Amino acid sequence: MKHPLVMVALVCLWITVSFCAASSANAAEEDPFPVLREERIGDLHIGMSEDRVKQGVTCPLKRGKESHSPATGEYVEDWAYSKCGLWLVMSSERRKGTKEISSIRITGPSKLPTKRGIRIGSTEQEVVDAYAGTQDQDALYFSKKGKQFVAGSIYGGLIFSFTKGRVSEIFLGAGAE
Repeated sequence: MKHPLVMVALVCLWITVSFCAASSANAAEEDPFPVLREERIGDLHIGMSEDRVKQGVTCPLKRGKESHSPATGEYVEDWAYSKCGLWLVMSSERRKGTKEISSIRITGPSKLPTKRGIRIGSTEQEVVDAYAGTQDQDALYFSKKGKQFVAGSIYGGLIFSFTKGRVSEIFLGAGAE
């Protein structure tokens, strides 16, 4: 071997490239917010178009004023279906653009269930049984027994709030950014 330093450099480069390629492949396979992407409240889900929302929700709608969100860079609008216990945040990349659901919040009198059958009035134990496998260590920090249960992550998941041991509010979306 005439140039051992060149060989060492090439081996280090090969190891680095191999490691980066493996890390990229693993990152592409792992969805950081599976609860956010897979969950439903009734037929509503994150990313649902405003046209589909208008077709599916029959309660009276009170639309808020469109505003720019510095946190996400999107234009957002609150849609309140308060008689049905439903509030949506609708967002678009462009001002006055076609919007889609970016978060969902329900309270009473809503009867809409989550994908796993939890609804307003379900017990805390029913929530724990249905969503126990979805908590990660970050979410555990924000979950407070008797007050809240976070399925997935506060950055993208379901947040259940409790009053007297029963679900009083369900939020699907990013609770923190």
